[in-house]
Amino acid sequence: MSRRQALRRVGLLVFVANLGLFAAKAVVWRATGSLAVGSEAANSLADAAYSAVVLVGLYLTTRPPDREHPHGHERIEPFIGLAVAAGIFLAGGAVAYNAVTTLLSGPVVVARGPVAGLVLAGGAVVKFGLYRVVLRAAEQRNSPALRATALDNRNDILAAGAALAGVLGAQAGIPLLDPLAALAVSAAVVYTGVEVVRDNLTYLVGGAPPEELRTAILRRALAHPDVEGAHDVVAHYVGPEIDVSLHIEVEGTTSLAEAHDIETAVVESIRALPEVDDVFVHVDPKELGEWKRDDETERLAR
Repeated sequence: MSRRQALRRVGLLVFVANLGLFAAKAVVWRATGSLAVGSEAANSLADAAYSAVVLVGLYLTTRPPDREHPHGHERIEPFIGLAVAAGIFLAGGAVAYNAVTTLLSGPVVVARGPVAGLVLAGGAVVKFGLYRVVLRAAEQRNSPALRATALDNRNDILAAGAALAGVLGAQAGIPLLDPLAALAVSAAVVYTGVEVVRDNLTYLVGGAPPEELRTAILRRALAHPDVEGAHDVVAHYVGPEIDVSLHIEVEGTTSLAEAHDIETAVVESIRALPEVDDVFVHVDPKELGEWKRDDETERLAR
């Protein structure tokens, strides 16, 4: 299955699942009046809204390259992640507002019966399944939009657990636990938004990839038998993909054709890493003395 098909299929699955969860929770909220269930319904509505945005965004970002976008459209993905974060913050704020106004309005009334607890427990199970599926797709396809969605699903599990604890505690004779659980849900929702913003800002501002990947890039360059050193190794995000530039040192007696072959082999080796998009390699004759001490490169090489 191609990356395009995989991302679009997962995006559609998330949208349908969130829409179904919202419908179930809204019905139960109307029947029971539980604020915790109502907050979870609001959270699921926000999830359905942002998953629709993600679905459209994944359609756009997986279009093939064209004249205006010769590298493709993958760089749209971090903006999709920020749209997800905006929806998450709105949902968290709405839940917190409802919980606080309920606490200030007087006695809290909670309906009896198992329905509220069952829908919250069922929602947590569905979210766990979504989390596993979406996270696996995000890692396999290097998708920040899906990674943001997976983070939201992970925290939704915790939020549903807090809401369930509030419902059960309230029905056990402590009704104050219901709005308090709603506040816990809002805190989990907002924390998810912070995580999503932090992750996607790295893609947008050209941050460095993880150290493990930088080490793999350097080691692939040094693995060529004719490369005797490397310096000025720079790897940074351009959208969700990584551009790499580096200098390699070779023997000064190497012919132009041989140097070209070395450069091509190093480029192809680094570009084989799934996260890497473009690689730029400058070949230096080692006798010119252009090498300069690079503590970071030496540390990664060790």
